[in-house]
Amino acid sequence: MSSLETLVKNVQVVRPGVAEPERLDIGIAGGKFTRLAADIPAEDAQVVIDGRGLLAFPGVVDAHQHWGIYNPLDEDTRTESRASAQGGVTTALTYMRTGQYYLNRGGSYDEFFPHVLEQSEGRAYVDYAFHLAPMMREHIEEIPLLIEKYGVTSFKIFMFYGSHGLHGRSADQSSFLMIPKDERYDLAHFEFVMRGVQEAREKLTELAPHVSLSLHCETAEIMTAYTRLVEEQGTLSGLAAYSASRPQHSEGLAVTIASYLAHETGLPNINLLHLSSRKALDAAVRMARTFPHVDFRREVTVGHLLADVETAAGIGGKVNPPLRPREDVEALWEYVLDGTVDWVVSDHACCKDETKFGDPREDVFAAKSGFGGTEYLLPGLVGEGRRRGLSYGRIAELTSWNPAQRYGLPTKGTIAEGYDADFCLVDPSATWTVHAADSESTQEYTPFEGFELSAKVTDTFVRGHQVLERGNVVGTPQGVFLRRPTGTR
Repeated sequence: MSSLETLVKNVQVVRPGVAEPERLDIGIAGGKFTRLAADIPAEDAQVVIDGRGLLAFPGVVDAHQHWGIYNPLDEDTRTESRASAQGGVTTALTYMRTGQYYLNRGGSYDEFFPHVLEQSEGRAYVDYAFHLAPMMREHIEEIPLLIEKYGVTSFKIFMFYGSHGLHGRSADQSSFLMIPKDERYDLAHFEFVMRGVQEAREKLTELAPHVSLSLHCETAEIMTAYTRLVEEQGTLSGLAAYSASRPQHSEGLAVTIASYLAHETGLPNINLLHLSSRKALDAAVRMARTFPHVDFRREVTVGHLLADVETAAGIGGKVNPPLRPREDVEALWEYVLDGTVDWVVSDHACCKDETKFGDPREDVFAAKSGFGGTEYLLPGLVGEGRRRGLSYGRIAELTSWNPAQRYGLPTKGTIAEGYDADFCLVDPSATWTVHAADSESTQEYTPFEGFELSAKVTDTFVRGHQVLERGNVVGTPQGVFLRRPTGTR
């Protein structure tokens, strides 16, 4: 009887932290990697797959997506997980909150979150989990319950939501947030969220290493003032105008405030999300030196690494924080290459054409914020990263190992015996042109339209199940909701 269910032969295995790939065969049984060795006999397996000499990367842990923000969650779970598989993503961590967008409802998470799980169950082609945002006092009180009952170990603060609109103009947030009229979503609330997360860590000591808080770092008052200036002056348009309306120092100031609050509240596990500029990363580095007892992790997106305000294909590239001028793109790459950045994500938020663009269509301030891009995460990083001297092993750290370790996924993130058999095959010599029409996402445009990428994901496996074969999504949804930390329940 064959000891392996699947054997993938003739691949170059990429391991996190190991600069060069190693030619090995991959043996899979029971959804796990069970054998890694050169020349495993074909007769040891029920199914043998020829890896065609391609790179075998650990499945990408895309730690920042937004399923259901602009489309029904059940729809997004299916279509955007298919796009994820195209990009080598095997685990998607997607943000969720009460209020407008997503499920468009308020209330407690103990009432809200079961609806999230129901609408996503059985529809995903990749494994998935959720980050939750405590929007009101009741949510802070629920943090221990969310950790223990639902296996949610990561939480989020949107630092500008209290007094600046999601898309750049409105300051009336009461109906948007759907919180009690006597509560405010402000710095005091952020402090109390931090205290609540830390109290949960102190109560649930065994789970504490996996519990963290993430922050979207922009300063509402700065953005409100600069939005007014940019619109009054009228000298800028498109993505350049939007970048100027949410200036880089707004990020740096928010990073500084958040870092001091982490110090004040004693919360050590802080993730600084989608840092988009030199000033943001500079502030993050300064705060890490100032508060060495806080374990900061720094995230950037593939969109901010590949596109700038001039090269993105139109205002479909509107996102928060904005795409930046080329000098900030180059600065981000400096921080990626010197090890300052901990992981790279997509910030995938499918926003269809009819929803994205306002009236007039060319008015960037009338457009919605966010766009998809998970399908370009690994290809973009492999192609552009290798050109800049990034090793394959470092790319595996940035896309798989580091986010898995931080976000309570100890069974994910590497190709090694005993880990979930999540991996993808990458052709590092394939050159192709990005066209939105080729994506499984339901978004009809992309800011990367016409970009030439020099690596391509050809096959993706989720716990040993093949969900992408030679570029085509195959089979039925195999993804499951991940209670974290994985492997402990």
